[in-house]
Amino acid sequence: MQRRSMVLGSAAAFALAAAGSPRAQTLTRFKFNLGWRIEASGAGFLLAQQRGYYRDAGLDVTIDTGNGSAGAISLVAGGAYDAASADLSTMIEFNTANPDKKLTAVAVQYDLNPNSIIVRRDSGILKPADLAGKTLLGQPFNASRKLFPAFARANGFDASTVKWENVDPGIGDTRFARGDFDGAGYFYFTGLLNLKARGITPDQLRVFRFSEHGLSSYGNGIVTNARASAEMPQALAAFVRASTRGWLDCIVDARAGAAAVKAREPLANEELELERLQLITAGSMVTAGTRAHGWGAATPQRLQATIDETVAAFGLRPGIAVADIWSERFLPSASDRIVRGA
Repeated sequence: MQRRSMVLGSAAAFALAAAGSPRAQTLTRFKFNLGWRIEASGAGFLLAQQRGYYRDAGLDVTIDTGNGSAGAISLVAGGAYDAASADLSTMIEFNTANPDKKLTAVAVQYDLNPNSIIVRRDSGILKPADLAGKTLLGQPFNASRKLFPAFARANGFDASTVKWENVDPGIGDTRFARGDFDGAGYFYFTGLLNLKARGITPDQLRVFRFSEHGLSSYGNGIVTNARASAEMPQALAAFVRASTRGWLDCIVDARAGAAAVKAREPLANEELELERLQLITAGSMVTAGTRAHGWGAATPQRLQATIDETVAAFGLRPGIAVADIWSERFLPSASDRIVRGA
């Protein structure tokens, strides 16, 4: 009896200790949409999940693929997801058309906008203004195509003189490599690697990144709906904090991020995703802005520039305020956002 009492007492003590541990608590379900397929653009979120950062923060996170920012935004606005990675300009456009379903950005994923136009070096197109009168590849939902009017204005040429070809991305990449188009609208890290896979190496290409040619817009961010902000603010803040940690880990150790992509998608080419992730972090995340303010943060000046450039490109009604599109209250502390090791 004495031995049985000791065993029962030990079991009870263990149960109490386990109940006090983060992993034993009831987890809050949180649904997140990547806005795209499983690749390096989602590595920080996948690594945070793999390393247990979400679970340690009290969350049971589901991470699903998407089909572009517009689709992800609609899904979050409709309540199917609590948050998504999406282009802020596309979110602003959506908010203008759907004022009763407005979304809010709560962290910036790409401090430097990854939108670009890519051309072949032997095309004779030496500067952005040389794109006037040319034919470019880009679907109507393509973020680079949608923001192109602001890019054209910043570089002194008429966007309406450019003809766009709406071709399925996979087929379009092959046709671009074949020379059917003068250029194409891509996130720079997507275009460079898609074309490399089709035999065109980066040294054969010229990349006009919007962030290097007159535009100050932010790129993708973590966007959420009013319900998540109001009804589950602690869970939302925990998700942003754990995601920040995942992306900071990717900056320090890109190979770990690529391995997380591979673990989630066995058919992924891990070396290709490693290269893509290095392009993403070096080109859009390790910047003067993130070194000054930390990963995920935004400044009023650049948020206003994002609004102004979106309004100009999409022909929206002016008058959108920064507070209409952004909240910093879910960001972790400045000390938890510091960009190191790159």
